[in-house]
Amino acid sequence: MDPGFPWLAAAIFALTYVAVALGGLPGLRLDRTGAAIVGAAAMVAAHVVSRQEAFAAIDLATLVLLFGMMLVVGQLRLSGFFRLAGAAVARRARTPHQFLAGLIAVSGGLSALFVNDTICLALTPLVLEVTRALGVRATPYLIALATASNIGSVATPTGNPQNMLIAARSGIAYADFFAALLPAALVGLVLDFGVIAFVYRRELAVPFTRAAHPRVRVHGFLMAKALAASVVMLGFFFAGANVSVVAITAGAALLLTRRVKSEKVLTEVNWNLLALFAGLFVVTEAALRSGLSERLFALLHARDAVDPLALGAVAAALSNLVSNVPAVMLFVPLVPQWPDPQQAWLTLALASTLAGNLTLLGSIANLIVAEGSRRECPLTFGEYLKVGVPVTVLSLGVGLLLLR
Repeated sequence: MDPGFPWLAAAIFALTYVAVALGGLPGLRLDRTGAAIVGAAAMVAAHVVSRQEAFAAIDLATLVLLFGMMLVVGQLRLSGFFRLAGAAVARRARTPHQFLAGLIAVSGGLSALFVNDTICLALTPLVLEVTRALGVRATPYLIALATASNIGSVATPTGNPQNMLIAARSGIAYADFFAALLPAALVGLVLDFGVIAFVYRRELAVPFTRAAHPRVRVHGFLMAKALAASVVMLGFFFAGANVSVVAITAGAALLLTRRVKSEKVLTEVNWNLLALFAGLFVVTEAALRSGLSERLFALLHARDAVDPLALGAVAAALSNLVSNVPAVMLFVPLVPQWPDPQQAWLTLALASTLAGNLTLLGSIANLIVAEGSRRECPLTFGEYLKVGVPVTVLSLGVGLLLLR
């Protein structure tokens, strides 16, 4: 880059990350993915990075892992598996506390094994249907779904997009990642239940006067096939196989069927998220090459944050400023330089994920729940904060202590 124009790279970087954090730019119908693509193209056009450097910056291992998981999860969703799991909880719950606990356990557990955004997408309509049948307000349960899916997803490299990025870049074995972060996820889910039960104690003290029996359409053969592929995939994950190769192989194998057209499964893939990652890879590489990320970390004293508690605080703050995926991308070139990179990667995964519970805009999972319930039970920013702030502070604090 021409050293006489550092302001150009800074302006492109700032506008891109502001748009990603806010979901767009005022006056423009530009979403997060569009902002990332425009930012990447602008960095190349301005010669901040060359075309070859831009292509090389795109981490194919992360994109392949994300794409493969989307194919597997898409098959499970089409088969009705996620809705079946949620409906089973609703049918067995006899009290508000039982339904709350069951919903947190199911959403947290499924998010650990699969992508949390998909769990929220599948279970939000079910929560609305069940609470409508029970004659209760959906708000506590919608917030429980969002927060629990974020907390549960911290346990594995495939629980959320930022963990997939960390898994692809760090080389940490699936089993090691799981063993290190499972305790924080379990404690976090318990804390989530406690906070929601306290905040909405009056509502949850009123017993159910009706029963809920949500209908579920299940494609038995497709579900059996998808579950079998998932079990095999997870087995290879824990055995230490390359997660990207295993995920795309499992996803590709599920496309071989005479019952469901492959194009229907491919519609379940979140192409916007894949494009968002690709664009942010280029923008982040440009920030690194132009020295912007170095200046940002100097401002945040990030290089001094080698202790898990300090790194966790910096990562959590940055995740709420620019969103968790872009925050993790900024840390990628810095982490290998620290004395204990594996500890730093795990801390980054924990902090960036749990920090997503702080506000309604903190994670994509939160936004999926809010958008899915917008017409029937709108979630306000202030209403969410009543749970988001204490859940984030408690789960992040305890999680960092456990990891340390």
